[in-house]
Amino acid sequence: MKIVNRFLVVLVTATIVVSSSAVFAQTPAGIGNKTRQRFVTKTDPTKNAQNATAKPAKSAEMKNETPATDPGAKNLEDVLLADPADAKKVVDGSTGDVTGTEGSQPNRHEQASEEAAIVPYYNNFFNTYRLGPEDVISVSVFGQDRYSRAGIMIPPSGRISLALIPGGVFVNGKTVDEVADSIKKRYDEYIIDPQVSVSLDKASSYRYSVIGDVGQPGIRMMSHRMTVTEALGEAGGVLSTGDRSKVVVLRRQADGNLTPIAVNVSAIYKGKAPDTTYLVPGDQVIVPGNKLKSFQKIMTFFPILSFARIFTGGIL
Repeated sequence: MKIVNRFLVVLVTATIVVSSSAVFAQTPAGIGNKTRQRFVTKTDPTKNAQNATAKPAKSAEMKNETPATDPGAKNLEDVLLADPADAKKVVDGSTGDVTGTEGSQPNRHEQASEEAAIVPYYNNFFNTYRLGPEDVISVSVFGQDRYSRAGIMIPPSGRISLALIPGGVFVNGKTVDEVADSIKKRYDEYIIDPQVSVSLDKASSYRYSVIGDVGQPGIRMMSHRMTVTEALGEAGGVLSTGDRSKVVVLRRQADGNLTPIAVNVSAIYKGKAPDTTYLVPGDQVIVPGNKLKSFQKIMTFFPILSFARIFTGGIL
């Protein structure tokens, strides 16, 4: 029994010693970790808070996975559907020169308004233009090249020749639209619903004349709608001996008489009168002389009088 009791005592003692050594070995490490954690917490108290807030934000970004975009940028598809000019900006990577794009809008409107003002100015002339000798026209039949013809100079007889039209078509005194209708009626026998168009390539039959005290008097062709001041400008302008306030336009009437139309060019140049007197074919612009010219005429008689005194014995 004594041996058994001793064995139990030794076993218990050994168990206690092993347990104590294990506890002793674990206790310093735990205390050291706590000490280190306390030291870090005391030295930088804000670092742990920043790390704690950074981790949720990072996880939220990972979940959303949305790239950062410029708040001023637009969706490319929306821009393409909305405005081609803005789409071009996005494709080029430009943030947008808004001033330049918006500034181009008034320019386009200004160009359109200029065209609207100028086009009728010339179209009115060519739409009402009456064809005559030496004018050049072109006849086009859509889809029928064999019946089309370009660069036709109208002869003095006023009759042009076209394919399948015996005797040709008389065009003198007609507009291009009237000629197109005549040709369409003639080609209706050979072509189903012919589409005929006639264009005026060169206007040479309209003429006007400028005479009197101008730089270059003479007869000129009227290739566009023209005012009296434009006609005087093409004639070299009014000379110093010409009276700008008494310019006269002689216009032939249906009965053959000439009707005078007074034009105060001096007032037009000063902005006191509108330049609204347009010429028609056959008009004659006359610029009379002024007082200076009358004085010059008188002065031309003095040499004659001086020469005549030789034969009269000084009586004159």
